[in-house]
Order: sequence, then structure tokens, then C-alpha cells
Amino acid sequence: MSNLTGIEKVKLEKLFGMGSGYVLNFTNRTFQEFILEHTGLDILASKYDYGSGSKANRLRAFWQKESNYVIGKLLLGMLDYWKENKRLYMIEIDPTEQALYEECGKIADRLRHDTIVEDIDAIQPNTEDKDFVVLAKSVRESIAKNEPEVALDRLHTFVMKYVRQLCDKHGISHDKSKALHSLFGEYIKYLKKNNLIGSEMTERILKSSISILEAFNTVRNEQSFAHDNPVLNYKESILIFNNVSSTIKFIEAIEKDKSKPEKQETEWSDFPF
Repeated sequence: MSNLTGIEKVKLEKLFGMGSGYVLNFTNRTFQEFILEHTGLDILASKYDYGSGSKANRLRAFWQKESNYVIGKLLLGMLDYWKENKRLYMIEIDPTEQALYEECGKIADRLRHDTIVEDIDAIQPNTEDKDFVVLAKSVRESIAKNEPEVALDRLHTFVMKYVRQLCDKHGISHDKSKALHSLFGEYIKYLKKNNLIGSEMTERILKSSISILEAFNTVRNEQSFAHDNPVLNYKESILIFNNVSSTIKFIEAIEKDKSKPEKQETEWSDFPF
């Protein structure tokens, strides 16, 4: 459930023209498709039945039932849609509208940054494999729905696929039977060997992740829906998600820096004098 205030709702409703039951220029079909694209949720589901069932009433029900994070994502998309429509139809935005648009943007940003896992957006596939894309999306959606404990097994699978891809990318030999923590240990050796770690402390933090991922194997096998198990509690599941996602975020930063071309120093001979 979101914590949108009454005043915030009034501002959003005014910008999106919800007073007559409509939402922007959406039809029922395009409204359903837009929300599905941005949140993975079906606005025509019975849980959003409210009042007359109009698009505006369904959006109001959505604001009431979904988390801040999900609503923030949707609002940012709707704000982009609002502005793009103005541009496409060459409709001038007057100062009052612009001020309201900016206020609604602040509302969306506030909601968007309210998530139980700070770096959940780091859970992105590092290949274009279709199954990997679907897997990563389902993991992120579990956090958007405030259900970290139901996705622990999928998070483990994600990390396994992610680290295997890193090993493949850098020519680190491995086989299917190698455990997640062992694979990650091989990747850390690669980083160290290639001087991609700048401090002993960073190395120690990464090495501590080896034992953390070893314990994650146990959680996956004994405390997740991977098997018929009692599932780990909510608070500890959040802790695991935060730890894993922050590690993935750091690794992704290393990989991006490594892929940047090095700047070539200009030689004096290049100048015409």
C-alpha cells in the first residue's frame, strides 16, 4: 500500500485529467498495455475493481493497493507519456502546467526511491538470453510486491547465471557442477590478477562474499521454494537481497569501467609544427 497523500493525489489527478473517469488519452486496451509494460501488473484484474470500474477509478485502486516503488515507476512512465503527447501534438505547455508537471515528478521520485532493497535495479542480466531476462524481471518484481522471501531461489539462480557469464566472458574455466561460491572465488582471483581491485579492503570485502554465497547455497536448498521447505523470514530475506544486489552493483561498475577504451595520449609529432 502506498503512502500517497491526499494533496499528492489531487495534483496527479489534475495533471492526468482523471476528473471525468479517463486517464490521459488512453483507451482501455492501451491503458492495460501501458501499465503492464511498466509494472508487470494487469490493471484490469479484479483486485483493481473500484467504483464504476473506469480507468481513473482503476488507477485510484492501484494507488491504494500497490507499493510506493511500483507506483513511482508507473508515474514516471506516465509523466514521460504526458510530455511526449504534448510534443507530438504540438501542444504548448503553459507555465501552470509545467509547474504541476514538475511537482508530480517530485512525487514520483519520492515513491520510486522508497524500496526495501536499495540496489534492486542492479539485478539485470549480463547477457541477452531471453530466459535470463525473464528471470531477472521476476526477481525485481518480487521486491516491487514486497515479497523477498518468495524469490530467494530465483535470486540464487540469477546470481549463478550472472557469475557463470562473467567467467565465460573472461575465459575462466568452470563446469556445471561448480558451486556458486567457488565460481565467485575464481572471478575474484581474476580481478586481483588483472589489477582491477584498488585496495586490500575491497579485496577482503569481496572475499567475504565467497562465504556469504556459500551460505546462500544452504538458504536456497533448505529455506526457499526451491524445495518443499519452510521459507526464510521476511527480514532476513531483505538482508540477503540487499547484500547480493549491492555486490552485483559493484561488479557491474567494475565491468563497465574495464570495458571503456583507454584514452590515448597525444604525441607531439601529431602537431603540424
